[in-house]
Amino acid sequence: MKKIILCFLILLTTQSLVAQKIILHRNAGGDQTYQLSSVDSISFQPFVCGDEIRYEGKTYHTVLIGTQCWMKENLNVGTMIDGPSISPTGKQTNNQIIEKYCYDNDTANCSTYGGLYEWNEAMQYVTTPGARGICPEGWHIPISTEFQTLITTVGGDGNALLANRTNSSGFSLLLSGYVHIAFEELEVHSFNYSSNSSGVNATYMYVYGIPSPPTISFFSNWKWYGMSIRCLKN
Repeated sequence: MKKIILCFLILLTTQSLVAQKIILHRNAGGDQTYQLSSVDSISFQPFVCGDEIRYEGKTYHTVLIGTQCWMKENLNVGTMIDGPSISPTGKQTNNQIIEKYCYDNDTANCSTYGGLYEWNEAMQYVTTPGARGICPEGWHIPISTEFQTLITTVGGDGNALLANRTNSSGFSLLLSGYVHIAFEELEVHSFNYSSNSSGVNATYMYVYGIPSPPTISFFSNWKWYGMSIRCLKN
């Protein structure tokens, strides 16, 4: 692993050195303070797929599948609002915050399965395929062909993607269901939005987890459905 080492030559007295501090500010919060007298060197290590990342106070694991670096968990960011939505414009309309649904309006389900997001909310109201949306900086919501590359890499085998099957790829897909006029299909199907859309419809990857092997398909439906988001490294 490439490592960059920054060494500090400090020409200070011991008394003044003790007063010096390094404060590390993290985007996700949890600043850390170190006395400079206790620091020999600082090393900056570039991200390597397989490392953990912190985003909005939560830890996400990553996995390299073929040439693609994926998050191993669905995103769970934002503030829960009650679902379902029967409005053709959706309910996630407060642009001051990121809003999410939790299956059955239970935050424990967001902790397990991730949040469910309307497409516009997930994309942060842009329509450019491959946009960052609500993903961390340096990541994006996959375009449909990137999902297709994933499927090709695992040989079209749904077992290789699902956490409750062989999960040989490490993708750890959960059958997280969706929400529209009701919360439906938990532990039966997964619905993961892509960043592709046309008019009022958006494309998503659909995995039916009951058959053996599970089936993988792509469909397009209304953008105000609440579905899962899985981020891909740029």
